[in-house]
Amino acid sequence: MLKQMENAGLTDLHFGLDPASGLKAIIAIHSTARGAAIGGCRFIHYAREQDAVTDALRLARGMSYKAALAGLPHGGGKTVIIKPEGDFDRRALMQAFGRFVDQLGGRYITAMDSGTEVSDMDTIATTTDFVSCTSASGDPAPHTALGIFAGIQAAVRHKLQRDSIAGLSVAIQGLGHVGHAIAQHLYKAGAHLLVADIDPARVRQCVEEFGAEAVSPDSIYGVQADIFSPCGLGAVLSQDSIAKLQCSIVAGSANNQLANDEDGNRLHQRGILYVPDYVINAGGLIHVAMHRTGASAAERDAKILEIGATLEHLFTEAERRDMPVHHVADLHAEQMLADAGHTQPADKERHHA
Repeated sequence: MLKQMENAGLTDLHFGLDPASGLKAIIAIHSTARGAAIGGCRFIHYAREQDAVTDALRLARGMSYKAALAGLPHGGGKTVIIKPEGDFDRRALMQAFGRFVDQLGGRYITAMDSGTEVSDMDTIATTTDFVSCTSASGDPAPHTALGIFAGIQAAVRHKLQRDSIAGLSVAIQGLGHVGHAIAQHLYKAGAHLLVADIDPARVRQCVEEFGAEAVSPDSIYGVQADIFSPCGLGAVLSQDSIAKLQCSIVAGSANNQLANDEDGNRLHQRGILYVPDYVINAGGLIHVAMHRTGASAAERDAKILEIGATLEHLFTEAERRDMPVHHVADLHAEQMLADAGHTQPADKERHHA
């Protein structure tokens, strides 16, 4: 486990256990060199505890890179709470988690992620001040979607040499809070949508609202589309799925989309522009961080829209150096962290964007 931490460049790994509520939580802190670590709280079932640890380690590093490239004064962290089997008192569990976060004294600020809701953040806030995404700030999903849309526009300008999304086809995988909001932006911009989700109700909603074309989850990789937008779980871009893609751009909200670093290289070799997820999906983090500082909605939205300009810079540099965009993004983030005093291990695994 210590070797895993070393390879990932993490500084802290904390385990919280509260038998009374059933809490089993892991907080991974990658860096506090640029400021307090910030990152969501994932609350899902895991087959093995080691899988939960691995998830926390990987996601924490991604949050550091995301915060750095978004220009935020924060480091990266992540929580994984192993969802109990059977019945449990959710409120008691979240209050216990809040106490666990509070013990870290502000080194880590928690937020929403897969499996947690605004109501959970409100409960956590009863036992710690180091929490965001409460009712006072709201669901970060719409802000994540705004950044994704700005990033897709930038990718379309660079790769397709078009100023408009109208008439383009976009295959969206995953129609949760963020995926649905992205679909809405794209529909308003005149795109044709092909959508897939394991929940048929979500698919029907997009078909009815946006005139989308329903596609089965197994078929979404192979549909003919200008853009493939993964907005569900991570590690969906593998050797097998990449071979099926019939698109020019991959740009979506899911975290850790690449199954491994080589898969980013495969996309590059196929001439597909891969937009690094931890750059394009930073809108929610920007919302969370700027709300804590009292920034106005206009200031926040302007900062989120800067994601497009950041990506255009990365695209141009990657093209000039003939490198995959995710490698260039990694190098920029690592340099920013190093400048702030965070030491990367010499033999670290490259970030899986």
